[in-house]
Amino acid sequence: MAETVDDLTVTYEDGGIETVKELDKKVLTKGAWATIMYRYQDWNRTKEEYGPDKYTIRRYQKQNGEYKQKSKFNISSKDQAKAIIEALEEWVKLD
Repeated sequence: MAETVDDLTVTYEDGGIETVKELDKKVLTKGAWATIMYRYQDWNRTKEEYGPDKYTIRRYQKQNGEYKQKSKFNISSKDQAKAIIEALEEWVKLD
């Protein structure tokens, strides 16, 4: 596992193929607990191409000098992402 927040990733390789390709990440919190939001794509073996963008929020806890994933929430679609954005914008109105 990773020693720093910058080293954390959702990228995954299997059999020489990058089956999960990280496109972007936003560090929401750092410290003993880190929260990171990722944008990524999964490899479709049948079509031999990457699928649509997906999003996930992961929480990590630093133990013995290494971050370990403790929880995750996968945002299932762009529609769900938009609904989350709308709810947050309603709740967190800026003056």
